[in-house]
Amino acid sequence: MTVSGFAIGVLAQPVFNLDFVATALTIVFINLVGTLPVCFFSTFGPRFGLRQMIVSRFFFGYYGVKLTCICWSSVNVVVGAQLLAAIKPEAQLPGWAGILIISLGTLLITVFGYRLVHAYERWSWMPVFVIFLITAGVFGRSGDFNAVLSSPSGSSGAGSILSFSASVFGFATGWTSMAADYTVYQPEKTSKHRVFWWTFGGLFLPLVFTQLLGAAIMTAAVPTTAMGGLGHENTNVYIVAYSSSGIGGILAVVLVTHLGPLGQFCLAMLALSIIANNCPNIYSVALSIQVLAKSTQRVPRFVWTFLATCACVAISVPGYSRFERWLENFMLLTGYWLAIYEGVALTEHFFFRVWRGYGYDVHDHDDPDRLPPGMAAVSAFVVGVVGAVLGMAQSWWTGPVGRQAGGEAGGDVGFEMAFGMIPSLVPLFIV
Repeated sequence: MTVSGFAIGVLAQPVFNLDFVATALTIVFINLVGTLPVCFFSTFGPRFGLRQMIVSRFFFGYYGVKLTCICWSSVNVVVGAQLLAAIKPEAQLPGWAGILIISLGTLLITVFGYRLVHAYERWSWMPVFVIFLITAGVFGRSGDFNAVLSSPSGSSGAGSILSFSASVFGFATGWTSMAADYTVYQPEKTSKHRVFWWTFGGLFLPLVFTQLLGAAIMTAAVPTTAMGGLGHENTNVYIVAYSSSGIGGILAVVLVTHLGPLGQFCLAMLALSIIANNCPNIYSVALSIQVLAKSTQRVPRFVWTFLATCACVAISVPGYSRFERWLENFMLLTGYWLAIYEGVALTEHFFFRVWRGYGYDVHDHDDPDRLPPGMAAVSAFVVGVVGAVLGMAQSWWTGPVGRQAGGEAGGDVGFEMAFGMIPSLVPLFIV
């Protein structure tokens, strides 16, 4: 329950030109699809007592593990920095300073390990949920919600929905690469169904709620006089605020304009909520780096946590001024990567570990000779990358399939193609 999900919902109107109904249907369905792999792999934690990147060795081999968490955290801290800057615009808090505040807050929690991370995550969502309810109530009473927007029709509309779906999928499924990290401490006999459904509730409900709220508020940022007198884009306070301060500006219009100092306090709390989103990312980065080799295991985890935080800051600062396009591109790339990962992992699990009866011997997890060589998985991974390239539709590249999936700008089907090409290829590579 953080403001990062809100930011995804905001993208629907200015980037993809979708109305609220099309956005809402996309958010609900794609979040359902994107969270299911996370829930499934979460059940591996109690069952095997291994973290996600260790479990991945059974799919990719000892050397086939990849990392995405640092870039994911950098997206979150940019949102937090925008919120801090919007609390008191006349103070002109630099973007780098806001990024540093969020990153240091994350470091202070993650450096002390799982127990503190777990305790913080357990309670931090509650005040944020209350603030989002306040935000929804204030915006609802303002009368600025625009229910009469229309989405592009025909192939252009289909392309917009496909591209927005790819962004939503990348955000929802982004926890797959660390799913088992936070269920590994559960007792071995813990019900798989219980782990699955608690994970689903903890992901799906907050994602849908925050993204719908972001999409609803962003409908007010449309330059039309049909919107309760908000008027031209030069006088529309939502457009002006979004153009100058991004996500923080939009929320400041809703909260600070109507609630004054209380609204500023709410913005500060929302900014700090980013820490809750980043703690699992940075903590899991340190664990994942230690997985890479025995030499990295000898380095204390807090050192990797510190270095991961530094990398997060270094990536975030350049992205601050062009956050909208940067967020869209990164969510799409995350979706491609994890669609490939899920395609390989699910095929390996169901086809070989379950159907062909190979199973899992957890004692093999640290022995490269007893693990799969990984060539089939890596080869399928490369083919999945080819599928993603053929199907993507981004500002810097549109593949031949993506170009045919929409109007002039195409439609992004990269994650669908990346995932869909793998199940038939992994068995062939192994044979």
